[in-house]
Amino acid sequence: MKKQEIERINELARKKKTVGLTENELEEQQRLRRQYIDEFKENLKATLDQVYIEREDGTYEKLQKKPPLN
Repeated sequence: MKKQEIERINELARKKKTVGLTENELEEQQRLRRQYIDEFKENLKATLDQVYIEREDGTYEKLQKKPPLN
């Protein structure tokens, strides 16, 4: 996400607290927030994909995703 987009998110947040946002600005804010969250999740996943666990016997095992709880 570009620095300008993050600044715009912050600008809209400040404006929402003071004078409120128009319908178009609310939609823009939601779209930018969703984009930020999606990119954050992608970056976190890419980082976790590079993590290995060292076992007691000295071997390394790739970090595994836990199965979902029912």
